Amino acid sequence: MNFAELLRHVGIFGGAVIVSLALLSVFSVAMIIDKHRRFSSTTRESEKFKPEFKKFLHGGDVQNLVEAGRLHPNSHVAQVVSAGIIEYDGVGPSGGDPTAALELVTSALRDSISETLIQLKRGLGFLATIGSTAPFVGLFGTVVGIINAFRSIAATGSGGMSVVSGGIAEALVSTAMGIFVAIPAVVAFNHFTGKIEIFHVEMNRASSQLVNRLFKIPELKGLDVEMADVKAPTVKKEGPAYATR
Repeated sequence: MNFAELLRHVGIFGGAVIVSLALLSVFSVAMIIDKHRRFSSTTRESEKFKPEFKKFLHGGDVQNLVEAGRLHPNSHVAQVVSAGIIEYDGVGPSGGDPTAALELVTSALRDSISETLIQLKRGLGFLATIGSTAPFVGLFGTVVGIINAFRSIAATGSGGMSVVSGGIAEALVSTAMGIFVAIPAVVAFNHFTGKIEIFHVEMNRASSQLVNRLFKIPELKGLDVEMADVKAPTVKKEGPAYATR
């Protein structure tokens, strides 16, 4: 029995199941291709942006970093770093409380990371739904095919292969299609989820490095100067006191 003959034996419910699985397969493949292109683009642009970011961390010009962020808008690292630089540029020159400025920049970085993760995860829920429901849709088609086989037996009063072959073939095709649709969706979902975890780690690392560059390093230098000023007068006071004795 070829595919055309099989379609002639498929009932209304079985045909609806097969069409539904075919549509889910098309949507799944389209989503996989779209996410693959998106993740490849953000990975490629982030690799180009990272050298400029490293230069900034070692004392490079912030203007070059901003220009690099504009040249690589799809980079997840560039999006986070640019958000932090923009927020710091807004609160830094005001001369306000450094602690408040640090909190504002940190909050902007967290918001940028969350927004970027939302963009990266968009569509993955659809893949997870297809991967988890497609086998059950195929199982429903299997049940419908078996029912059609028994209906054929009841209608003819015999159980030969020519009578039940249509229903059995419909059931097997539905099962196979359900598995065929589910496997790529599950594999792609797990792959993209792992990539997002890597992106999340990279964004957190870039955020910490940016905060260290903008706030912690200057504060540590200032703390060293203050400690030196505190120790120096102590030594000077002990000298004259000992001499008067």
